[in-house]
Amino acid sequence: MEQEAAIFKALSDPTRLRLAVLLAVQGETCVCKLTEALDAPQFKISRHLAVMRAAGIVTARRDGAWMHYKLADAQTKLEACLQECFRECLSDNKTVRADLKRLTKAPCKS
Repeated sequence: MEQEAAIFKALSDPTRLRLAVLLAVQGETCVCKLTEALDAPQFKISRHLAVMRAAGIVTARRDGAWMHYKLADAQTKLEACLQECFRECLSDNKTVRADLKRLTKAPCKS
């Protein structure tokens, strides 16, 4: 139950939940695009992604100066269900729709 609690704790922040939904819908995404999508400073988005990474929710890979994040492969039925919920249940949320619109228009600075 500790791992499950850590996941829910990490996702309890609205910014991190928005990031999880964006990554579930979009797949691997550069942090520069995520900052544009959420209209937030890079340091704030990176800090939230670090919390999510520590909880095992996302993985990262470096490409030059930029980090690219994606949802970690689901290891449990709960993780698979949550990822499906992000795609199917939360992707139609008004805030997420606006985030996705900004994400598709965001130029990557890498």
